Amino acid sequence: MTGGTAPNAPEASASEAAATYAEGLAQAAIEEQAWRRRASLASNARLVAFLGILVVAWLGFGTHRIERGWIAAPIAAFVALVVAHDRLLRREERAARIRQFHEDGLARVEERWAGRGDAGERYRDPSHPYAGDLDLFGHGSLYELLATTRTAAGCDRLARWLLEADAPDAIRARQAAVRELIPRLDLRLEMALAGDVAGTSVQQAALTAWAAAPAAALPGGIAWIAAFASALSLGGLGLWIFSGAGPLPFVAALGLQGLLGLALRSRVRPVLAAAETPVQALARTASLLAVVEGEHFAAPRLAALRAELETTGHTPSAELGALRRLVDLRDARANQLFMPIAALLMWGTHVALAFERWRARCGPRLAIWVEAAGEIEALCALASHAWEHPGDPFPEIVDGDRGPVFDGRALGHPLLPRAACIRNDLALEAIAADRTPEAGERDPSARPQALVMSGSNMSGKSTMLRTVGCNAVLAFAGAPVRARSLRLSPLRIAASIRIVDSLQAGQSHFMAEIVRLRQVVEIASGEPPALFLLDEILHGTNSHDRRIGAQAVIEGLIAKGALGVVTTHDLALTQMVPESGGRLANVHFEDHLEAGRMEFDYRLRDGVVEKSNALELMRSIGLDV
Repeated sequence: MTGGTAPNAPEASASEAAATYAEGLAQAAIEEQAWRRRASLASNARLVAFLGILVVAWLGFGTHRIERGWIAAPIAAFVALVVAHDRLLRREERAARIRQFHEDGLARVEERWAGRGDAGERYRDPSHPYAGDLDLFGHGSLYELLATTRTAAGCDRLARWLLEADAPDAIRARQAAVRELIPRLDLRLEMALAGDVAGTSVQQAALTAWAAAPAAALPGGIAWIAAFASALSLGGLGLWIFSGAGPLPFVAALGLQGLLGLALRSRVRPVLAAAETPVQALARTASLLAVVEGEHFAAPRLAALRAELETTGHTPSAELGALRRLVDLRDARANQLFMPIAALLMWGTHVALAFERWRARCGPRLAIWVEAAGEIEALCALASHAWEHPGDPFPEIVDGDRGPVFDGRALGHPLLPRAACIRNDLALEAIAADRTPEAGERDPSARPQALVMSGSNMSGKSTMLRTVGCNAVLAFAGAPVRARSLRLSPLRIAASIRIVDSLQAGQSHFMAEIVRLRQVVEIASGEPPALFLLDEILHGTNSHDRRIGAQAVIEGLIAKGALGVVTTHDLALTQMVPESGGRLANVHFEDHLEAGRMEFDYRLRDGVVEKSNALELMRSIGLDV
């Protein structure tokens, strides 16, 4: 059966995930409210303590009615309350994050997630062969459904998995890692709580480029010389204050230090300027690494990522924390009160030397740490999706040495609500050109390479194309798919579904379509084989040219070993199927008019559609045709 139908597949209930999220949400809301009340009380108490300072100061220093020493008590109380209030605010913030984590998870389970998360607009690329056609990015997109990632590296990695397919071994290793992470809700929660939102991909790239750059050529032993010069200045200052030596030793030492600073200025300033890189982009990465460093994994890919963190003798999170402290020390020079002290201590020189020591020790490893944290975060995003959709199985990824294959049972669109999602079977296969069928093997024509899909407007053709494409994207990303089962080989997806003209580029709809078709053909000429998804092929030209051109394109794709689906309103195109030697098959969607309304069952059937609904639709809205 080439394009048969299947009833909606029985699915495992997501009630466990919903109940867990709902329970966590309720508990977090209670805790958040409790910490907010405590923080409010501490804030009020802090105000009272401050007023107490003013009263005691007035009584002790103004009216002299009490001893001045009594001022220490309200000051100590005020400081303690400031510290306590800060801690209470952090507890409240943590509870708010926990609430948000469960709230977002519950929204995904209850299919209210569209518009709540990261839509990934920055990854849009009009020239990509399928991202725009399959709604990978944007409001209510596949990326938004999956993306619980927050670091730049994690978001980039997840987006890349959706945009590019890896080798079968890499996908299977990713599936094993995701399976291990599925029950680890605690780990995913801790990763969601770690740090703040990270910087952008550009900031992250700038930071890793700075870390990996060659160290500055500072003279050997300069650290000891700078320390000695600072000690001389401090010693001269001490002699001036605590002895009768006068200011001359201090001035002399300060002069020597100034000469040294001038000599090193041309080498120190570039180091400090280069370190202006946005280290805040590492805040969340460092926190994520701190969470992962205490974990042990069995899945080979997770174990390999964890092993990459054992490098310098210190944990990566500690090394990144040291880098952030260096940045704080560098920025302290801008404080007007501290500036004279910084000059006295040759602060900039010492910080520059510390930066270079950090780069020599950790610079080559920084990119590895960032990518490891990002990949683990992206794997956790896929694991969250799998846990929240327990009825979605992992697909079987085969090597494709027996020829390309796409065999889906009860396929559904992953972005549609489950209650409205109609499932259909769809199987495509091409026998490898250099292989002859073995004894007892199935007839190669039992499954076609491609389907010509006909049907009326709104009957489900375009949705079916996206169903095939989105499930293939999920499969190659290492995620579960919306199906009863899916077996597929490595395929390069190429789609022409959502084509628009461009007034700015002076490109008509037809020109935009044939440019995309050329891209599809080019993809089919490479390896692995293509999975082409063409909606209303060449509908921007006349029926004569459309049939000749469309038939030539389809035959060319089939000859290259590609699998695919083509939709059409032009039933003349379906006549090429009998001449294809079994490599093509006709399938269709049907509709019927009921009580003046067009009804669709969205079931894929064999053969060519026997009627059109265009006239009925026109008449149903009052057009006299």
